[in-house]
Amino acid sequence: MSIARAERLVNLVLCLLSTRQYLTADRIRTIVPGYPEDANAEAFYRMFERDKAELRDLGIPLETGRNNSFDPAEGYRIARRDYELGDIDLEPDEAAAVALAVRLWDSPELTGAAEVALLKLRAAGVDVDQAAPAVVEPRVRTSEPAFATLLAAVQTGRVVTFDYRKPVPAEVRTRTVEPWGVVSWRGRWYLVGHDRDRRAARCFRLSRIVGDAKTVGRAGVVEAPAGVDLMSFVKGFDDDPGQCTLARLWVAKGQAQGLRRRARIVGEDVVDGIVGDLLEIELTLPESAAGWIAGFGADVEVLEPEVLRKSVYERLLGALAAADGKAS
Repeated sequence: MSIARAERLVNLVLCLLSTRQYLTADRIRTIVPGYPEDANAEAFYRMFERDKAELRDLGIPLETGRNNSFDPAEGYRIARRDYELGDIDLEPDEAAAVALAVRLWDSPELTGAAEVALLKLRAAGVDVDQAAPAVVEPRVRTSEPAFATLLAAVQTGRVVTFDYRKPVPAEVRTRTVEPWGVVSWRGRWYLVGHDRDRRAARCFRLSRIVGDAKTVGRAGVVEAPAGVDLMSFVKGFDDDPGQCTLARLWVAKGQAQGLRRRARIVGEDVVDGIVGDLLEIELTLPESAAGWIAGFGADVEVLEPEVLRKSVYERLLGALAAADGKAS
């Protein structure tokens, strides 16, 4: 199924699940994002019939009916009582597996599509159920550029290579890894696998991967050892004592208010002819804060520690490269 069709089906489900009314096909065409506006009636109806069949195949119950006896055509909706699952009893290990799967799922794009669909419903005068809970609920977000590639490599059993930055000594080296799994622990993401360069099992923090990871070789060549406990491996690797790191930054006058609220001003300095304040801020997870700090752009410059300075600089370079790629 194409991404465009999957998004259209999500929009259609949101639309039919969020309304108390029966919506005719013509009205659905004007409300639901994803149906081409320039398509003729025949093409739309063929597409709509395929979408209805797809939803029924997925087990989503479509109701047909009329809002009153004067309606010229039948409409559609999804009855929440038939759509929602009843109570499910899970064993502790089953609940843990489901929770882990939920933590891996994140789709802000679908969340945005949901909001657009509901706004269109209200704008079109459709009676939207205000008490209806959100259908799309992303749980965990990760901004690590290598995340998607590494997760796909684990699923397909392919070797990956990436540039990895060590904090002590501060250096970047290329690593070739047979990935066993991607694990979240204490707000950080880790890759566990066999490091071919060191010929041993290793754990890599995704925030220390510089740029994108790349897959090499064919699929199916990597398989995790039987009985390996990825989470225990990561816990043993994570030797962070939980102490805060003091970071020193230069911030342009009147800028980066969100950062200023968490920091204290300790002086004043001029950078590239621009007057700014010297700030100190305590960071529990300095590498995780790199993306947040980089979001302030040229208004903020990290002075120390050097590891955080390099991490922010690399993220800014990555954002610039991505912008250049879209422009071209």
